[in-house]
Amino acid sequence: MDGGVISIRINGEERQVPAGLNIRKLVGLLSLDPARVAVELDRRLVRRAEWESTPVEDGASLEIVTFVGGG
Repeated sequence: MDGGVISIRINGEERQVPAGLNIRKLVGLLSLDPARVAVELDRRLVRRAEWESTPVEDGASLEIVTFVGGG
């Protein structure tokens, strides 16, 4: 991370996060279980295999869905 702060939108809510994050680091920052979430970045579903190589940039819009088991 480069020490700056960027503004992004997560599930419609404006958030300030450290600059230099990729999706994997953002999921960790949000304390989410990577095995139980799906991430859409700027209206495009990002496969888990691409999280490490996909940067989160200023102004990005993300939808993060958490899967919940039930029965």
